[in-house]
Amino acid sequence: MAITSYPHVALVTGANQGIGAATAIALGRRGTGVLVAYFRPGDDEGQPAEYNRLRRGDATDVVAEIERAGGRAHAVEADLSDPASPALLFDAAEEHLGPVDILVNNASGWIQDTFKPAEVDRFGRPMRAVTAETFRQQFAVDAMAPALLIAEFARRHRARGGTWGRIVGLTSGGQHGFPDEVSYGAAKAAQENYTMSASVELAPYGVTANIVYPPVTDTGWVNDEVRAGVEASTEHTHVATPDEVAEVIAWVVSEEARLLNGSIVRLR
Repeated sequence: MAITSYPHVALVTGANQGIGAATAIALGRRGTGVLVAYFRPGDDEGQPAEYNRLRRGDATDVVAEIERAGGRAHAVEADLSDPASPALLFDAAEEHLGPVDILVNNASGWIQDTFKPAEVDRFGRPMRAVTAETFRQQFAVDAMAPALLIAEFARRHRARGGTWGRIVGLTSGGQHGFPDEVSYGAAKAAQENYTMSASVELAPYGVTANIVYPPVTDTGWVNDEVRAGVEASTEHTHVATPDEVAEVIAWVVSEEARLLNGSIVRLR
C-alpha cells in the first residue's frame, strides 16, 4: 500500500488521553500524520475515577477525531519501559505514515514517592516511600524512554539525510527538587537535560529541541482542593485545559518557531 505523503509526521507518546491526545489531534488537524503511541496502566490509587477511566482507554477516539478532520493517524500501544519500544514505534510510523520528523515526549510513568514519613499529600493522595521500584517505574518512562526515542529519532534522521526536525519534551520542573513527588521531579530533570543536549548536538541537522512546562492541567485528576490551591498560588494563573497546552506545543513544532531551540517554555 502506498504511503500518503505528509508535510510532516509526528510521534506523540502518552496520546490516548490528556495533553498527549490533545496534541495528537491539534497536529493532525494541521495536516501532520500522527503516530499515536499509548499505554494502558492499571488504576492509580487515590486518583479520581475519571482520571483512571481515561488512562484505561485506547486511542480509538483520538484517531477517529483526526480522521474526521481530514487527517490520518495510526495508533500503537507500547510499554515505554521496554527499551525495544522506540524502534517499534518508529517502524510503525514509517510503515503507515512516513518518516518521523516531529517527536513529542509526553508520556509519564508517574508515581508519587517521598522521603517524608507521610501517608498522604496536601491533596489527600496516598504517598509512597522512595524505593528501587518507584525509581525504576518513574525513570524508565520519563528519562530512559525519551533518551532512547531521541536517539532513534536522531539515527534515522541522519540516515535519510533529514534537514528539518522538531523534538519537544514535557516537564513539570524538577531542576531544584520536587517535594512530595521526588522521583518524578528527578526524572523530569533528566529528561530536560537530555533534550537540552539534543538541542545542541542535533542543531546542525536542522533539528530543534525544546521543553514545554505546562501549568496545572486538568487531565482528569484536578479536584476542588487542587483548584483552590491554584487560586491561592502566586506561581500559577489558572488551571489549563489539555487543548490550551496542545496549542502551544503545535506552535513549538511549527515553522514559525524555527528560532526557538534549547528553551524551556514555561506556561502559567
